[in-house]
Amino acid sequence: MISAQVWADAQCLWGFQQMHHVPQPCSVGIALGSHDLGVADVASDLYHRGLVPLLVFTGATSPTTSERMPRGEAEHYRERALERGVPPDAVLVEPNARNTGENIRFSRDLLAGLGIAVSSVLLISKPYEERRAYATARKLWPEVEIISASASMTLAEYVASIKDPRLVLDMLVGAQQRLVLYPRQGFMVGMEVPSTVSAAYSRLLAAGFTARIIPEP
Repeated sequence: MISAQVWADAQCLWGFQQMHHVPQPCSVGIALGSHDLGVADVASDLYHRGLVPLLVFTGATSPTTSERMPRGEAEHYRERALERGVPPDAVLVEPNARNTGENIRFSRDLLAGLGIAVSSVLLISKPYEERRAYATARKLWPEVEIISASASMTLAEYVASIKDPRLVLDMLVGAQQRLVLYPRQGFMVGMEVPSTVSAAYSRLLAAGFTARIIPEP
């Protein structure tokens, strides 16, 4: 049973983790691999809206995705996009990245290797990883404009789509920890965290949502 306080704290993190950007035309869309095929759906919709001429799906597998996406996150994303009418020649696959930093670096290098000029990126992720992805891209690819995008969903709608409340809340807490920890390690740019968000994060930790927490140096 998840308490009302836990849901309120999760909602606080949910709102903060999104960048609230308005999607606009970009050189390329890069969809970050994960357990959530909805990311590929958002990428496909943005392509069909004419906001990007090309999609890059990036991601290998992780303990979370190895069973449900045995061919790799990027490949499952590609298959989903083709099912949704994206033409094969508008899709590139980067199958090796195992974290957000590698998603950005490997996609950047793939595009550069193909001679594709990039001045702006529509960076597509799960809703609660927008801020983390944005901060990582600003660190690793500062010369391009980054615009964040994700599914337009409430926390309740997202939990219902994933059908695993515990997983979503654990992921929210893990994303928040990395947003604080990784700038100190040089993995992303620092972003100010409001005290209300820090307090909600601390309460969720105390409530036991720690499955995605990593050891701090």
